Amino acid sequence: MNMNRLECAACGLEHDPTRLQNLCTECEKPLSAIYDLDKAAESLTKESLTTRGSDLWRYREVLPIKDERNIVSLGEGWTPLLKTERLAARLPIEIDLYIKDESNNPTQSFKARGMTAAVSMAKELGARKLAVPSAGNAAGALAAYAARAGMEAHIYMPVDTPRANIVECEQSGAFVTLIDGLITDCGAEIANRKDAEGWFDVSTLKEPYRLEGKKTMGYELAEQFEWDLPDVILYPTGGGTGLIGMWKAFGEMEELGWIDSRRPRMVSVQSTGCSPIVDAFQAGERFAAEFKNAATVASGLRVPKAVGDFMIIDALHESEGTAVAVTDEALTKAVKEIGSAEGLFAAPEGAACLPALRKLIEDDFVKKGDRVVIYNTGAGVKYLECF
Repeated sequence: MNMNRLECAACGLEHDPTRLQNLCTECEKPLSAIYDLDKAAESLTKESLTTRGSDLWRYREVLPIKDERNIVSLGEGWTPLLKTERLAARLPIEIDLYIKDESNNPTQSFKARGMTAAVSMAKELGARKLAVPSAGNAAGALAAYAARAGMEAHIYMPVDTPRANIVECEQSGAFVTLIDGLITDCGAEIANRKDAEGWFDVSTLKEPYRLEGKKTMGYELAEQFEWDLPDVILYPTGGGTGLIGMWKAFGEMEELGWIDSRRPRMVSVQSTGCSPIVDAFQAGERFAAEFKNAATVASGLRVPKAVGDFMIIDALHESEGTAVAVTDEALTKAVKEIGSAEGLFAAPEGAACLPALRKLIEDDFVKKGDRVVIYNTGAGVKYLECF
């Protein structure tokens, strides 16, 4: 285990990594895992990766587990990076366009990355009952990984969550409760009950390790591009853990000597029906106000208040990036455009990046010759109600 401490992302207070931890005990902001990267580099090298398995645990020296027997895995990670020439040809300028397709993960979304790390650490640290509020895909991932680990999963979802996600959780043996409200209401219900029920809360960024699993998207992207990062990354943003995780990964890789200081311009993509990060970024704020009456068919983007809002916005500023909101009509239409051009049935969240990209081209943020990566975070088949 090369993780030597947990550190609050806001106030810097250190926390004991040998105990189950949620938010900072001082300021209630997210905790971040800090590694001894010099020690990690003794065995984690570019050359060593050529002999390792094709899952995210190939980067185990910069992941938090101490005893590999506690790893709970379904083969997640190492998803395809697809060059999309037909889709790129429909754009008004010539760019190198790629889609990183996270729908190839177990449970068909990027949420599997976070849950393999979170559930593995919960197992290692003695948790037996896990709880999560979810708009859909995180619930399915927790249900699957908890079942794999022999743990209980207690899941709270909005009543209008896509039916596929609800069935997925039920068929994996999870205890499912539907709430007439938003994901924030689900989170509040778990907070009220978790102590009495003995649940450990694995909500987005309310425990430290889902972030660690998702940061491997950054490691993979660098490796797949032979350590030359793209110019722009468009990332659909609800809770934002993936964007924050990739930004963390780029910093770790520079310390490891794998990449230089050049970074992609990070773009947070949201729906106009729930755009707290976009609104805060455009207003020059570091913290986002709760988005009132949030409503979007892209259920993963319906997060009215992200606990890691300042971490997302910091990464956008540090990368000279930006934030863009698109309409539900545009993102739904983009699902078919991506599918007809490239044969990929993208989730509405991932498809939102295509109209966002067109806006960025119009604004001259994306320029001719740029290498651009869109993250498709899940499988469109789970969102049939949208179509």
